[in-house]
Amino acid sequence: MKKISGIVVALVLVNLLASLYFFRLDFTSDERYTLSDSTLELIDSIENPLVIQVYLTGDLPSEFKRLQTETRYMLEELQAYNSNIKFEFVNPLDSDLEALEVANRFYEQGMPPETLNIRENGKMTERLIFPWAVANFKNQQSSIQLIQKTLTQSNSELIQKSIENLEYAFANATTKLTRKRHKKIAIIKGQGELEDRYISDFLTTLKAYYLIAPFTLDSVKKSPERTLDLLKTYDLIIDAKPSEVFSEEKVYALDQYIMNGGKALWLTEHVNVEKDSLYKASKSAIALPRDLNLYTLFFRYGIRINPQLVNDLYSAPIVLASGSGNSTQLTRFPWFYDPLGGVGQKHPITSNLNPVKFEFANPIDTLSSSLNQTILLESSELSRVVGVPSEINLNDITQEPDPRLYKNGQFPLAVLVEGEFTSAYRAKLKPFQLSNSLEKSPRTQQVFISDGDVIKNQLQSGKPLELGFDRYTGLTYGNKTFLLNTVNYLLGDEDLVNIRNKSIDLDEMNLEALEHEKLTWQIFNLAVPVVSILIFGGIFYYWRRKKYSSN
Repeated sequence: MKKISGIVVALVLVNLLASLYFFRLDFTSDERYTLSDSTLELIDSIENPLVIQVYLTGDLPSEFKRLQTETRYMLEELQAYNSNIKFEFVNPLDSDLEALEVANRFYEQGMPPETLNIRENGKMTERLIFPWAVANFKNQQSSIQLIQKTLTQSNSELIQKSIENLEYAFANATTKLTRKRHKKIAIIKGQGELEDRYISDFLTTLKAYYLIAPFTLDSVKKSPERTLDLLKTYDLIIDAKPSEVFSEEKVYALDQYIMNGGKALWLTEHVNVEKDSLYKASKSAIALPRDLNLYTLFFRYGIRINPQLVNDLYSAPIVLASGSGNSTQLTRFPWFYDPLGGVGQKHPITSNLNPVKFEFANPIDTLSSSLNQTILLESSELSRVVGVPSEINLNDITQEPDPRLYKNGQFPLAVLVEGEFTSAYRAKLKPFQLSNSLEKSPRTQQVFISDGDVIKNQLQSGKPLELGFDRYTGLTYGNKTFLLNTVNYLLGDEDLVNIRNKSIDLDEMNLEALEHEKLTWQIFNLAVPVVSILIFGGIFYYWRRKKYSSN
């Protein structure tokens, strides 16, 4: 009796301590269920119900079942830390609507379903899945994409990337729904930058985090002080592919913005050539140097973008049409002027990043200075530079590249520069006078990308597609993630970048072995429970017989 009382007292004490001190243990080697401090802080701040509906359910292939299971584990982990988080799994096809009608509704809401080709019992079948979730908070909604596309067709790699992204996906949606926007981004206009429709997808993404507005420097000549004061109210400027020369007044205003601690994302090209010119009858274009009057400015900031083109054997394909009418065929060809930017130096911005697609990129030189320079993206080892002026001809796709020319690759394509910048107008005649002209900046940051098309989304029927998605090949490149990481980092949201870069290790399933051994394991699963019961029953019968026979 004393032993039983002691056990009861111990259980009461354990439950009392558990109610006072909450903790969870993660025994996985990669700590996949251990939430980051920033996620825990975010989750702890939720004081109203956050309801998440997950549509990844139904009759799923084995790999996607794993993603569904990991999604449930992640949501259970979030819910354990805050009971305001509720979730449910909803099968969109469990309704009176036809599958096609359900799919169209998801398309209209910006959540396209996926069609999978599944091999089962030696037959290939199609299956429609909905790899999405929707978070609801205070009459607001945020869609959550559960699948992270890769450039390979490997389902195992796709699932691994997707599981790695789960914590970020839910933390990101929560951030957009619960955090007030206060940081401001100025999109520079007036210098022939990309039209809004070509940067629409990225701007739409940014609007969920930050306040965004267009900004022109046209008034700087008449009202320099007022223009600069307005510009200084922004935390970051983005200049997306300017094509017209900056006046000295505008360059000086940009320089003083940086000297006052402003941050900048430059996407500038110093060679004038466009891919659209190649689709004309001549199938060629002349690449010419482009002078934006930014050379001195960038030079003083430790960067030189050279008026050359990077030609890389590791590149994105170009898709050309042949035939006409119903017999039209689209064929991929290697196109070495669309290099795929790979990770340069290790940095959170580029961790776990898909290759980034460039078009007619320029090589960047990092100049010796006291500034901290990090090469974010670079061309492959099998790349070279082509000087300009030069003719770019579409017929080059028929020629085999000469390996002897591709020996000195790895040209920087995107560079992060951090530190205290020196004014480009130090000891130089200034285009106008300011009451407080600065020659040295506080510690700040800038990112230089040598191709404006990195931020450019494609259009289909006049509507913008997702940045990084190529409608002709169906491939999704890492452009959007790279630029979002960059902006988050520049604006001090490193926590979002770090969560996005979480890595885990998954044991890959051998589907062929599973199919080959399927019957064996089915028999095993049926036989072992029955045999176990018979053995247990036999032992129990023998024990009872022995016990009562001895009496």
